[in-house]
Amino acid sequence: MDNKELQKLTEDISKTCFEKPFRHQAVFNDRLKTTGGRYLLTSHNIEINRKSLIAHGREELEGIIRHELCHYHLHLEGKGYKHRDRDFRELLQKVDAPRFCTPLQKKTQSRKTYTYICTACGQQYVKKRAMNPKKYACGKCGGKIKEFIKKG
Repeated sequence: MDNKELQKLTEDISKTCFEKPFRHQAVFNDRLKTTGGRYLLTSHNIEINRKSLIAHGREELEGIIRHELCHYHLHLEGKGYKHRDRDFRELLQKVDAPRFCTPLQKKTQSRKTYTYICTACGQQYVKKRAMNPKKYACGKCGGKIKEFIKKG
């Protein structure tokens, strides 16, 4: 799906669910990370996260569009358009829009760990950040610490 199809879909949903026209732009924003979409107060445009469409399908996309259109129409009418406002919650129920979108799976980054070992007692220390072992002593016995390098 491209931006033209998204624009057409948004206009169609606005006409059928809200019985009001959508007169601004709806575009995909690939820079969105954690949210399914957003309504921009200054330009009145709607940005949609393409990853939501890819991960959860067209039905989820339509729910996100209905949600953002609730913000859009209420803001233009001067009513409560924020999540906590009664007008917003009532309109969400009326048009069967989700209050929150289905969360996207986050990439689990394997972060490097540094292992240090006491030369006297063998106590191991696993750290997320590198440190200078010459500046520190073992907390258990006071012995010297050296970096433990895994072989293989």
